[in-house]
This record gives sequence, C-alpha cells and structure tokens, in this order.
Amino acid sequence: MGVKDAPQRKEVTTVIATLEIYRKRLEEEQARLKDELAQLAAASEAETGESLMEHAGYGNHQADDATEVFEQAKRLALQKNLQGLLTQVEDALRRCDAGTYGLCESCGEPIEAARLEARPYATLCIKCKSRQERR
Repeated sequence: MGVKDAPQRKEVTTVIATLEIYRKRLEEEQARLKDELAQLAAASEAETGESLMEHAGYGNHQADDATEVFEQAKRLALQKNLQGLLTQVEDALRRCDAGTYGLCESCGEPIEAARLEARPYATLCIKCKSRQERR
C-alpha cells in the first residue's frame, strides 16, 4: 500500500458514507409512509363505522351519498399512491442491500447525485428517464 492507494480508500469511504446517508433517508421515508398508511386506514375505518351507524335504517340524500363516494375514492387514490411510493422506497432499500443502489437499471451508469437527492428511490438516470417518458 503506497501513496497511490490513499485516494482510492478515501473515495470508497466517501461512497459508503453517501450510501448510508441515502439509506437513512429511505428508512425515514419508509417509516413516514407506513405511518401515513396506518393513519389513513384508521381514519377510513372510523368514518366507515360512523357512516354505518349514522345512516342505519335511514335513507341518505343523494348529495350525501355522492360526498361519501367522492371521499372514499379520494382516500383510495391516496392510499394507492402512498402504497406505490412505499414499494419504490422498499425496492431502493433492497438495491442498497444488493449493492446496486444508485445505478441506472437501464444503462447501468451511476444516477446523478442531484436526482438521488430529489428522489432517493429513483431507478433511472435522467437520460434514461427522459427516453422512457418520450415513448
């Protein structure tokens, strides 16, 4: 080990430290998403129970029914979005474990740091993502 090895060791240490920063952000995002999904599920169950109790044996006004359907559709869309983000975050954590985090799944090149800062669960570099969106 000579003087030439020192820059490589420093670079490896920097990469490991950076990976740990992204892993921590991903784990925090995973916890936040799980918490939001749990809160949404609890609120949905509470509202469903209240709705059934309030209207048991009574006819609803059409506007009330429409509002309930809209709110339910909104909750389901939010739940689907949160679940999709959670899946992406968990996939990114698996890539961290596999040693492939930060590499574009299409071309294999490193994903730009600015892109990972904005979307730590990104799977494609900017170039490949742009190409995908044009299709």
